[in-house]
Amino acid sequence: MDNLSVTDRRIYEEELRGFLPRKIFDAHVHLFDGTCLKPGKGFAEKSVYRKFGSEFRIGQYLEWARQSLPEPEIHLNGFGQPSFISDLDASAVYSGRISDNRRFFGMALVSPKDAVEDVIQRVEANRLVGYKPYLNFVDWKAKGEITIHDMLPDAQMAAADERGLAVTLHIPRDRRLADPVNQEQMVELCRGFPGARVIFAHIGRAYYLKNVIGFLDGIAACPNAYVDTAMVNHEGVLEYTFQNFPRGRILFGTDAPIAMLRGKSVEINNQYAYLMGEDYAIGSTIYDAGHAVRFTSFYYEQLRGIKVAAQRAGLSRDEVENIFFNNADQLFRGIAGKNYGDKLCLIEKSLLSACCLFT
Repeated sequence: MDNLSVTDRRIYEEELRGFLPRKIFDAHVHLFDGTCLKPGKGFAEKSVYRKFGSEFRIGQYLEWARQSLPEPEIHLNGFGQPSFISDLDASAVYSGRISDNRRFFGMALVSPKDAVEDVIQRVEANRLVGYKPYLNFVDWKAKGEITIHDMLPDAQMAAADERGLAVTLHIPRDRRLADPVNQEQMVELCRGFPGARVIFAHIGRAYYLKNVIGFLDGIAACPNAYVDTAMVNHEGVLEYTFQNFPRGRILFGTDAPIAMLRGKSVEINNQYAYLMGEDYAIGSTIYDAGHAVRFTSFYYEQLRGIKVAAQRAGLSRDEVENIFFNNADQLFRGIAGKNYGDKLCLIEKSLLSACCLFT
């Protein structure tokens, strides 16, 4: 089914064609199928995943991309859906099954309650490049009191440090990147475990300008700290990041499938909200029930924001290509090569695109 409107096609032709490189690496994708959910568990009525049949398989993403991004070749790093309805071991198996560690990479979901031996098994048995914790798994504290150290026990970080794995971190607390506790612990995490690669998702969840200005310096000074751009479409936030964070450690990411919904993140009085053209719940949602606005996808809005910010920041063509592809490709290939070497591509992996990839 064609998911592009006339407006979408015009945006692609007039604004994105010619700007996007020939390869795009999406470093932040939630991928899973029905086997990854606990028996009898399902998504709430307004969950975004209901739109995709209560799953989001790699084939669904690639089909969407075929229509919406007809020229670039898509590479990605995926992990499951981080909630209590997910079976974390099954999610890791799925991530491993769809990964070839060349074009498609995967991470495990981890809870702070997981024994480090289980985390290592989950990653190594499925040839994954790292793991993703999530604040939902810290169920012994009020949400606003959760810290990064609660989410990531030292034993789990030591395992990542020893193996050079990546950790994609959605930081907690209401002020996100601007929170002083987060600021301190982000740097402690990077300096305490220099062998790990720490990817701060959503540019530290800095969706409005005041929340990023002055708050990137600490992690910018840590050579193992990265940021991904998932769900950030604010031109000012992106421009500030391009100007104040090492460009070789900025990764393009989308947060698909949320990015495929129609909407835009907007700044309102030093806050942000998701202005939505579809009636799904994703945080601070304001639904345009009267359909007063003609929306494109969050994905396109992110690409538009990056284009404007790149122009304002004076990024070269090579730097744009690095952010969209090379930075992530080098990072994840390096991790996979270090940990799995010649085991990267078995015969079943060489057949991936012809069989289970699109199922």
